[in-house]
Amino acid sequence: MKGSLLLLPQLFTSCDTIETLLRKSTHRGCQLQGTARPFTASMSHEKVPDTPVEVLVDLLTKAKKIAAGCGAVPEELKSHLQKALDISSGLDDYLENMTTPESEPLAELYKKTISHDWDQVFKEGKTTFRLPKECITGHVEGQTLKMLIHMSQARKVLEIGMFTGYGALSMAEGLPEDGCLVACELEPYLKEFAQPIFDKSPHGKKITVKTGPAMDTLKELASAGEQFDIVFIDADKPNYINYYNFIMDNNLLRLRGVICVDNCLFKAKVYLKDTTDSNGLALREFNEFISNDPRVEQVIVPLRDGISLIRRVSVTSQNSFSQCNTTDDEVFRGVKGRSILDRMHLDGKVAYVTGGGQGIGRAFAHALGEAGAKVAVVDMDQGKAETVAKELHLKGIHAISITADISRSDDVQRMVDTIVSKWGAIHIACNNAGINMNSASEETSLEEWDRTFNVNLRGTFMCCQAAGRVMLQQGYGKIINTASMASLIVPHPQKQLSYNTSKAGVVKLTQTLGTEWIDRGVRVNCISPGIVDTPLIHSEDLRPLVQRWLSDIPAGRLAQVTDLQAAVVYLASEASDYMTGHNLVIEGGQSLW
Repeated sequence: MKGSLLLLPQLFTSCDTIETLLRKSTHRGCQLQGTARPFTASMSHEKVPDTPVEVLVDLLTKAKKIAAGCGAVPEELKSHLQKALDISSGLDDYLENMTTPESEPLAELYKKTISHDWDQVFKEGKTTFRLPKECITGHVEGQTLKMLIHMSQARKVLEIGMFTGYGALSMAEGLPEDGCLVACELEPYLKEFAQPIFDKSPHGKKITVKTGPAMDTLKELASAGEQFDIVFIDADKPNYINYYNFIMDNNLLRLRGVICVDNCLFKAKVYLKDTTDSNGLALREFNEFISNDPRVEQVIVPLRDGISLIRRVSVTSQNSFSQCNTTDDEVFRGVKGRSILDRMHLDGKVAYVTGGGQGIGRAFAHALGEAGAKVAVVDMDQGKAETVAKELHLKGIHAISITADISRSDDVQRMVDTIVSKWGAIHIACNNAGINMNSASEETSLEEWDRTFNVNLRGTFMCCQAAGRVMLQQGYGKIINTASMASLIVPHPQKQLSYNTSKAGVVKLTQTLGTEWIDRGVRVNCISPGIVDTPLIHSEDLRPLVQRWLSDIPAGRLAQVTDLQAAVVYLASEASDYMTGHNLVIEGGQSLW
């Protein structure tokens, strides 16, 4: 397309110039975003070019018309003009068609906006400014913002400039259930306009609209110590720099946050030399200011009227170091330049979880996979192991299922060999499988004792040894055994001698291996859960026991499997490299009473 456009000046020497056409082309400045959707012919006004691509289409259309009226224009040049027009005019429609459809509430909000008589609203004094329909965020922009929320895993969003709330609702749809979006809007009428649609959406409850001058709201948020993962600026253009500086100077943007700025290309007026438009000049100044700010990095995405993505750099510039008393060390920069959260990622690691087909093991498998590891789900029940592996696949996690009885040495070795053959290594061994059989001590049979120890202690030892041999050869590995609160206290009133003793053995096994292997790169730790809430717990027979247990737990509730997930990720990550032989107790305080 660029090559074709280079021929345009030749065409206009006898007819008109592209510069003249550009001056003749009129565009209305819009304080918010343009829409990706064309307005229908039934609208009361003609659609005005609102983005660089729309301006280009308008100019090429005029150029084509002029060329058609000039007999001296070569057919080849007309062909190039047509191809350039086809490419530029087809882009927005293609993006619209290829973008994931919007939700019903968003579609209703869009329809309500473009059918509303905003001129009449202004005449009646309900709005301070005359608001053009073109200001609404469009389908493609809305889904882009929603995608940005998902990609950044944002939980808190600040929007400066809402208009009718299409962008706000789009972003809210990408937030988790406990996420929140604060929208700053000058016009109270717009809050009233959007609220009924917000109320219809299951995501509308995440949105809080604060009316009044945006800077007043920013000061209020800063005073309260609020921080946001994403800040979306789409308001009065001359104030962009003021909003940006206030956000940065008052740390409204969290450490790993992103500022997203709309309209940063403003109908191409930010980079055309003869620009006189005040908004275009304001955005040009803003873009240059961000480009020269050592605190951040910026990229401008040419989507519609342009979106700037701005992130704080991980470490301040060397110039800043010389101007303040800052210690440039691993605490400041992070170990190997990685923040603490980065050091807890498990990308590229290979893990297995025994007893992974249900309960705690299933929760561990999901946690390790979500942190980035490939996961082998090991269980005696083939169906359960396969089900969990399929769950992980659905989340985009590499996973396999292995059927094994860890009380059998040949099964344990086959498990390790299968994983190494598949993925070439074992970095994380999560030995979780265990059984519990209750009986009074004087009635505990040798069969019960042996069966319990064969799984809980002998099986854990065999898994540690088989995986440990691989890890020692690698020079790195993390072994995480599941022990129990019963290793510290005697849970009551249930009688479980063999279980309590076997889990105490798991702790001592962990401590011994942890000291023997740490100097060769292998850390061994264990997790001791309290009483975990499972479907079996809620049976009629156990109801009296549950009430007794709850009275012994300071936290006032049983453990959920999700309460244990962060612990296994921490012990599996390099963030815990100096920890070995430790028994990490997670029991709501029960062992303290």
